[in-house]
Amino acid sequence: MVELAGLGVAEAAALLRSRALSARELLAVCEQAIAARNGGPPSFDGAPAAVNAWVRLYPELAVAQADAADARLAREREDAPALCGIPIGLKDLYGVAGLPLTASSRVLEGHFADADAIAWARLAAEGMVLVGHTHTHEFAAGGTTDQVANPHALASSPGGSSGGSAAALAAGMVPAALGTDTAGSLRIPAALCGVTSLKPTHGRVPIDGILPLAASLDHAGPMARSAADCALLLAALAGGGAQSTPLMPPPAPLGPLPTAPRAGARPLEGLRVALSDRTRGVALDDDVGDGLELARRALERLGARIVEHPAPAQTWMGDLSTILFSEVAAHHARYADRAERYRTSIREFVELAAGFRDAAGYIAAQESRARLTAAWEGWFDQHRADVLLEPTVPLTARARGEGYDSGRLGGEADPLIALTAAWNMTGFPALALPAALGSRSGMPVGVSLVAPRGREAALLAVAIDLQARALPPTAIAGV
Repeated sequence: MVELAGLGVAEAAALLRSRALSARELLAVCEQAIAARNGGPPSFDGAPAAVNAWVRLYPELAVAQADAADARLAREREDAPALCGIPIGLKDLYGVAGLPLTASSRVLEGHFADADAIAWARLAAEGMVLVGHTHTHEFAAGGTTDQVANPHALASSPGGSSGGSAAALAAGMVPAALGTDTAGSLRIPAALCGVTSLKPTHGRVPIDGILPLAASLDHAGPMARSAADCALLLAALAGGGAQSTPLMPPPAPLGPLPTAPRAGARPLEGLRVALSDRTRGVALDDDVGDGLELARRALERLGARIVEHPAPAQTWMGDLSTILFSEVAAHHARYADRAERYRTSIREFVELAAGFRDAAGYIAAQESRARLTAAWEGWFDQHRADVLLEPTVPLTARARGEGYDSGRLGGEADPLIALTAAWNMTGFPALALPAALGSRSGMPVGVSLVAPRGREAALLAVAIDLQARALPPTAIAGV
């Protein structure tokens, strides 16, 4: 029965609604998978032979929520929400009232959330079942999450900062998870672990109640086994409306989202898929290049027209650093009396951020960011591009274990964010999906689809068709 933990959200929801499976039984399956695959109880540092996806598990709460979901399913039947009874893991940045909230850091040891994050409150109202909090790279300030192992190869990094959520999915422990994304933190671990994630339009999912890294860059979003599952999760996460911010207007109303592939052999007929030259200055692993070509050919077989155009001539990495470090400094000033509790590279990261106090420089960076966003919006319009296709990250998973070492500050020179971070600057939605297992590395390779603000439905429709006919959804790692 433990193999039922490999179910996706839509598959599990269908079994729950038909009463072929109860929420309590589905939770038990997930708990069995965690016991079999996590490599022991949750720990702070992890161990070489442990996936260690979880910071904390909440078995008593989960049972109570599963029983409540079963009662609701029996009472409301077909009128019950689609997500009722589905187990989920939350990245250890999402507040749940009365539960610990630690950002996988000793700095916040003993800290409890006093309210639910809006995102979790919306999913809880749908009847989802909280299994536990998943590990993040400490305070989401990095792309490796080294206390967690990649389920496809335990000596390899799962990526980050939402590494625990990606590992829990890839190991078949839960069908759904939430992550956050400031420079790629939903998409990097999705690519390296072979799962699907969606960074929605900035503001689409409110970040209230989520511990920030850099609020004007932070995005909250779903991770799952397929784009169709991400659509179900996003519909609930966005259901109460978008968030207005001082820097960007709220995105256009979301509207209906696709959850199933379209009919016909060429459902993408008439779609214009753009490629840019953004990868020319980035060293791509051969496996990553193969995955991109595989996705390109698949899109063409399904009817899409591929067009290639140079990216807008913009330099923005320096602006990203100014915005990121300025906002990190503003949040972390409150922890100054506990600085010795950070892991080494995170302490250095926060110390570096403390030097970013130039208000004029921050405002100039945000103004430059607005011009970058306008340039990319104009690029999509000029070339009549519906979506942009590119690799998610330029490499496959590297060795685990160095992300918290001195000098590992990430930032402008970090190849993990070379292709992802631009879409945090623009706030565009970006969907990461598995393309293949690399023929050389044997590790997952991912591609991303990007569109202008507000066009999540278009991204999801393309990804759902691709996964139904050409590209694989998540494969459960054999751990």
